[in-house]
Amino acid sequence: MDKFYRLRYCFILLLFQVALGQHKITLKADFDTKTRLIQVTQDLVYTNQSADTLSHLILNDWNNAYSSKTTPMARRFTDEFIKAFHLAKDADRGSTTINAATDQNGLNLRWYRPEEHPDLVYVQLNNPIYPGKSFTIHLNYTVKIPNDRFTRFGYSTRTGNYNLRDWYLAPARYERGFVTNSNENLDDIANAPADYNLQLRITPGYTVFCDMDKLEGDAPTTYNATNRSGFNLIAEQQISTEVFNFHDATVYSNLQDKRVNGIERSIIAERVASFMRENLGTNAGEKVIVTQADYDRNPIYGLNQLPSFIRPFPDSFTYELKFLKTYVTALLRNNLKLNPREDSWVYSFMEMELVMKYLNQYYPDGKLMGSLSDIGILKGHHIFNIAQNDQYLYVYLLMARKNLDQAPGDDKSTFIKFNEQIANKYKVAQGVKYLESYLGNNAVAQSVKEFYAKNKQEQQTNRNDIELILRKHSQKDISWFFDHIIDSRELVDYKIGRVKRDKDSVTVTLKNVTGTQVPLALYGVKKRSVVFKQWINAFEKDTTLTLPKQQADRLAINYGLEMTEYNPRNNQKTLKSFYTNRRPLKFTFFQDIENPDYNQIFYVPGFTYNLYDGLSPGIRFHNKTLLEKPFIFDVNGLYSPNTQQLIGSFSLLYNHYIRNESLYNIRYSISGNTYHYTPDARYYKFVPTIQLRMRPDDYRKNQKEFITIRQVMVERRPSAYVLTNTQSQSYSVFNARYSYINSNISHHNNVNTDIQVASLFSRVSGEYQYRHLFNDNRQVNLRFFAGAFMYRDTSNDFFSFGLDRASDYLFDYNYYGRSETTGLFSQQFIMADGGFKSILDNRYVNQWMTTVNGSFNIWNWIELYGDAGLIKSKYSNTRFVYDSGVRLNLVTDYFELYFPMYSSNGFEPSQGNYSQKIRFVVTLSPGTLLGLFTRKWF
Repeated sequence: MDKFYRLRYCFILLLFQVALGQHKITLKADFDTKTRLIQVTQDLVYTNQSADTLSHLILNDWNNAYSSKTTPMARRFTDEFIKAFHLAKDADRGSTTINAATDQNGLNLRWYRPEEHPDLVYVQLNNPIYPGKSFTIHLNYTVKIPNDRFTRFGYSTRTGNYNLRDWYLAPARYERGFVTNSNENLDDIANAPADYNLQLRITPGYTVFCDMDKLEGDAPTTYNATNRSGFNLIAEQQISTEVFNFHDATVYSNLQDKRVNGIERSIIAERVASFMRENLGTNAGEKVIVTQADYDRNPIYGLNQLPSFIRPFPDSFTYELKFLKTYVTALLRNNLKLNPREDSWVYSFMEMELVMKYLNQYYPDGKLMGSLSDIGILKGHHIFNIAQNDQYLYVYLLMARKNLDQAPGDDKSTFIKFNEQIANKYKVAQGVKYLESYLGNNAVAQSVKEFYAKNKQEQQTNRNDIELILRKHSQKDISWFFDHIIDSRELVDYKIGRVKRDKDSVTVTLKNVTGTQVPLALYGVKKRSVVFKQWINAFEKDTTLTLPKQQADRLAINYGLEMTEYNPRNNQKTLKSFYTNRRPLKFTFFQDIENPDYNQIFYVPGFTYNLYDGLSPGIRFHNKTLLEKPFIFDVNGLYSPNTQQLIGSFSLLYNHYIRNESLYNIRYSISGNTYHYTPDARYYKFVPTIQLRMRPDDYRKNQKEFITIRQVMVERRPSAYVLTNTQSQSYSVFNARYSYINSNISHHNNVNTDIQVASLFSRVSGEYQYRHLFNDNRQVNLRFFAGAFMYRDTSNDFFSFGLDRASDYLFDYNYYGRSETTGLFSQQFIMADGGFKSILDNRYVNQWMTTVNGSFNIWNWIELYGDAGLIKSKYSNTRFVYDSGVRLNLVTDYFELYFPMYSSNGFEPSQGNYSQKIRFVVTLSPGTLLGLFTRKWF
């Protein structure tokens, strides 16, 4: 009986919650586009839908995230090396100024912004609000619209148009307390669903598009919506938005593509809208805004970023993909009642299920590379044979192989940029394929449709709702999907062990390499055709089973690429040969994605340059695929036209990645190279190395530590141009280094320590670099260096510290003319040892040295620099030295010019041959320059 009463009580409570009133927001907005200000008078009727008594209310004020360089959004820009916001003028920033806040009785309400969350407003209520009760807040505030170049939301200086989102105050979502998410440019505001009424007055000459229902009548223009988490607004002076009206939906779109005519765009819009109705229900979306800004924030990465003259897809298909992706994203953002930061994987789950289903339905034979797959020279590359919907595994593995993957079920704000925008969505997409293949029915599609309908009806949902729906439609246990795919970064890897063949059957041992217990698909294959497929339940240890052979000539795990598997290279064994692991060798031009059917070797033309070898062409052989492998070899053979000799380099590298530890990578390598260090002599270098790499648990921190231990063995052939002796011709140096780096746009800290031990000398040195960009956009750069010899038994300066140019006896630096003492190539500057730019009398120091290098910008990339130091060589007194001048810091560490002015030599411009005193930094290495891009993503 007690159980009956408890159930009845729960049922009554549920009815009570459903019957609770919806929050109501009425906005009266006067929008002056000339001043970019919106004067807002707002009434908020808030109904306490929780079981708690409320003493305060939290409002999301995400427009105020643009107000300073220290907000959470600004800090995220800084962490991702995005300078635009930090360098912006105050006039380009946005803000919200609250003029008044009163309750329903006209009494003032106390409010404040937390120091760490300036885009949230805490409103202290004059009286507690009990469950089921409502209260009204009256607000008056001024919204200053930001420039759209930061987040693509705001006003465009180019067109004068406005794309507005989250510019008004809205109550935060409540779940055991208010959700206090700040704006971090993730487009994941957690508003409480409400009924909206917007009365808008705007400067004449603007056309407004809003994804709420427009009411007929005179000014002010009025829009209504019920049970929404927010709304979008476009105001255009130069109209670029098209309106597509269908029988139960209206789509506003300003996607830009002049190559697709209006009729084609209308057909595409109707097809996408119709598809969504079929798969989400008849109320899939009454009004949807599809904007170029939304697409640009989350584009289809890859071939659609290629120049326009490379068109692997028809123009209409490219537009259709863009429209589909942006439409689905807008639809889910408008209608799902989740916490989008905490449950971001649910958005990805639904988005990717719909996108994949659409492509399967309308483009079942589509290739990832489009028409490029038909070009004969490219057909041999595996990447050009990948189906459109098979790309997701590879993109997920791109991060997993680097040990940079993150669990999709984690908080969205903890993701590094590449995971947040690409890799995690693609892992979820691969998980959708995995789940659909495993269940073998329409369970996933039914669950997506039911969950969407639930969100249209209810005020708030969470991940538990979709989990319950998925389990309800599944006839198998799917706990593994949530435990090991969504909420974990555990790796999945099975392999085929011993195989015993009989006439009509085969006995196979399956091994769980990583221990992650998920089901696996075992295939029998004959001449690339599947003759059987069997799902094997998850197991922890090895398992052996006997199967009918069914004329299969090969066994394969994950042959359909449905699993989120880490290493597909151990998935197949032939039943035709004694050597069951045999894979043929395949030579491929340039590079390719990993193909588990072959042992791949890539060859690519290349060149290098230094003064003595000249522009040296050659060919490089390596096994680096687009996905990182544990073992990598790289052999680069080059021809030196100046010396008419072969030169080049090689490396053998093994990466050992450690999951879930601060020591995340141990790298073992052996490398060597030989180039000419003078016109008539070469050097040989051979280096075995062990490097330990460490990082913090928070992957978003741009912080790394390295411990490198190596033995550098060098042999220099004698030269008629450079004085050498037996001590400097053949030597071996033990080298141990520790490096720490913590860097972003506004702060850079770098510590390096170095110990070198050889038979002729032993030296120790340390270096600290500091860079700070102030809020007034002034930047200071400081570097401290100290080094000393512990012992030294050599008579020349070959192994000495360099004041303005390191002697580089370890051949670590890319000097283009390393033995030059005059001329342009002698003026190349690499920050090492003393770091001076002027050439002083004492260029080398053989006892100890301490220096400080600094610079400060006076306008943009024009800086003043100065160096000072104390140097001490054997049989000489300690000397104080200095220099100063002007630095053109065009691209830090990559392209710089130094113009000496005053130094220990005196006033340098007056001393003649001034052009020979100018120093330059030029980096030609593509890999180094690529770091400027990748640091924003990884």
